[in-house]
Amino acid sequence: MRSLDIHEDPTFIPEVAAEVAEDKSEARSTSDIIEQLIAARSDSASNGFSFKGIKDYLDCYRSGKLTPSQVAKNIIAMLEDCDKSTPPLRAIVQWDSEQIMLMAEASTARYRNKCTLSYLDGIPVCLKEEFKVVPYRHRVGTVYLGTEPETEDATVAKKLREAGAIIIGVSNMHELGTGTTGCNPNRYHKIPRNPYKPNHFTGGSSSGSAAAVAAGLCPVAIGTDGGGSVRIPASFCGVVGLKGTFGRISSYGSLPLSYSTVSVGPICTSVADAAIVYSILAEPDPLYPYGLKQPKATLSDMCATDLKGLKLGVDWTFFKACDDEVLSICEKAVEHLQSLGASVVEVFLPEMEEVRVAHVICILSEMRDFLQPDFNKHFQEMNLDTRANLALASQFTALDYITANRQRTRSMRFLQEIFTTVNCILTPAVACTAPRIYESDLLTGSSDLPFTVRSMRFMQLGNFTGIPGLVVPIGYSAAGLPISFQVMAKWWDEAVLLRIGLKLEQFRYQTKKPSIYYDILA
Repeated sequence: MRSLDIHEDPTFIPEVAAEVAEDKSEARSTSDIIEQLIAARSDSASNGFSFKGIKDYLDCYRSGKLTPSQVAKNIIAMLEDCDKSTPPLRAIVQWDSEQIMLMAEASTARYRNKCTLSYLDGIPVCLKEEFKVVPYRHRVGTVYLGTEPETEDATVAKKLREAGAIIIGVSNMHELGTGTTGCNPNRYHKIPRNPYKPNHFTGGSSSGSAAAVAAGLCPVAIGTDGGGSVRIPASFCGVVGLKGTFGRISSYGSLPLSYSTVSVGPICTSVADAAIVYSILAEPDPLYPYGLKQPKATLSDMCATDLKGLKLGVDWTFFKACDDEVLSICEKAVEHLQSLGASVVEVFLPEMEEVRVAHVICILSEMRDFLQPDFNKHFQEMNLDTRANLALASQFTALDYITANRQRTRSMRFLQEIFTTVNCILTPAVACTAPRIYESDLLTGSSDLPFTVRSMRFMQLGNFTGIPGLVVPIGYSAAGLPISFQVMAKWWDEAVLLRIGLKLEQFRYQTKKPSIYYDILA
């Protein structure tokens, strides 16, 4: 990077103005589309196991089969159980049965009086510990932050409460979001387990969020994604993860570790559920400086019967930089999308090595800057891999940071050109499957830079330039670990991701049941 001579002015924040769309007055309302999505999801019995999603909860509540209060009692019993299991799941690290019951009883009364607040009324959700959630401690994966219970909700927590959701607690995360394994050996967190294979990592940094959804504790979780931190754990745990456009969902009230790379997004059991949560959370927030001029979040054409007219861009050289097992199933997924009428267009993603290095310079420099007081005061209390990453970040100069942001200008311009010819870019989600947990990881943590680099390979472009990305599970490795596929689109076009994602879900003919799974509705 230091040898490059880049003339473009730097872009420090990847905010892109919305294109002025022609107003399709006949465009269907989002609530109509959500009704259709909920009605359409009847794959439950088709081939064996299926995850319980928002629709299943709503069916139980609307028919009177179960109330939110009964569901909450089940969840509390399961949370007690997964703390005692061997090894403990460690998905939810702070929860309070009184809080859970309060929200559930309020929801039960609303169902009884037929005055529910939204499609999320009574739906169990958890939020990554990076978000402030009353009355939990805002520890952000550390032992030294969050000394007092939180008194203010992050915007997303507030919106979920206003929607009637039952917040079941805050979920585990990689300490300060500094890694992609989810390995956090400190005393308040311990290592969350992959529900598909408990001796494997969940991925990070939104580790507990993905584990909670895959283990059935809640159908919806909220994470943050600065270098794949929603999409990597969602992929490793075999669930759906959406990273919104930069600024699309407010991150007010989450620890501002890296201001230019982080987006907020849901982790869910299905694309339809991700669409529902996205439609509720995505809007400008006066307390959050980015995304104030965003276009309205729609789900337009999400339920189209096919993908005719869509152009899907693939850079095959980039696409193929993954394990053979991952590649063969991802290539078949591309053919599946073609069979639905989409055309595949070969594109060239330029300067991806520059993107990789520049993204690391940006995210680590911003984190190192924000954590300056912590680095000086709490260095000894941090996990070893966190110290290593922040020490590495200390080596970057102001010149490196400016060069990296000059690169961002170039990369955003390249993407703007590419998106004039295609609707989206396809890649595998992660180049490999979830790595094994070794005994030593439980004690001292894990630092494996080659793995970190590989896990972020297909992720960094979205974080660096701010474009949205969706990961959808499409199959399993021979060892039974989930493999996922990623779709990225231009700024603010989450709707096309969700439309393609719905079709990608049909590619996987069978969903395997995780080895740790709680059926809350049983």
